[in-house]
Amino acid sequence: MKAVIPAAGLGTRFLPATKSMPKEMLPIIDKPTIQYVVEEAILSGIDDIIIITGRKKRAIEDHFDKNFELESILEERKKFDLLKKVRDVSNLVDIHYIRQKEQKGLGDAIYCARKHIGNETFAVLLGDDVIKAEIPCIKQLMSVYVKHKCSVIALEEVPKKKVSDYGIAKGKKIDDSLYKIEDLIEKPSIKEAPSNLSIPGRYILTPKIFDCIEKVPLGKGNEIQLTDALKLLLKNEHIYGYKFKGKRYDIGNKFGYIKAIIDFALEREDLKDKVREYLGEMK
Repeated sequence: MKAVIPAAGLGTRFLPATKSMPKEMLPIIDKPTIQYVVEEAILSGIDDIIIITGRKKRAIEDHFDKNFELESILEERKKFDLLKKVRDVSNLVDIHYIRQKEQKGLGDAIYCARKHIGNETFAVLLGDDVIKAEIPCIKQLMSVYVKHKCSVIALEEVPKKKVSDYGIAKGKKIDDSLYKIEDLIEKPSIKEAPSNLSIPGRYILTPKIFDCIEKVPLGKGNEIQLTDALKLLLKNEHIYGYKFKGKRYDIGNKFGYIKAIIDFALEREDLKDKVREYLGEMK
């Protein structure tokens, strides 16, 4: 299975930092956000990755490319532990890059990959969503696809006051984690929301989604919304929703980014004691 990672957004919530740096390159301690996303795809058995980029996103390509000058300096200074980390990044997987020429929404970003995907089912992982899980989130969705042979979207319950921040799904509950989707709506008001099941940034999509993206009109934000295309797809085939097991961090949100840094630091042997001590001092 191929994976598409949309990473063309402007990152306006992190300005001025994202004026010259892609939001997907914001580091969680010492690793860029998008590297966690790529690693999730790899750990799920995916070895063909397409990253959708935009203007001023060259840093993403550079990060996953070789840096001969840096490697030479590290080798000369005998900093072999750092040298291994740098080389490991460039050897992770083959990555292809496609540029989204205009900021026309998530649906359009995914549509940019249609020629590379062809007539295959594929995975989508948003470049600013990090999900920590024992079994990678996208692999959990792949297991549902193997059983049901139709599109699968990740689901996560959110407080009702936050439904307007997400695409929201309504579904018939099959078991504790699985839903057969009945309706979807992008960023509804509290009154409009059919449930509190949000759609975080993980999907398994059949190639029919491309026809649906072509047909949907501009939606919220005057953009081509993937949620609207999924709603159209629902008229022609089943879609399942799966409440993934794991913890999601919305790195496109400032507080989500701060939580990720703290939680990841508390899991590191070289940082956890110092962080706990510092947080204790703040009480």
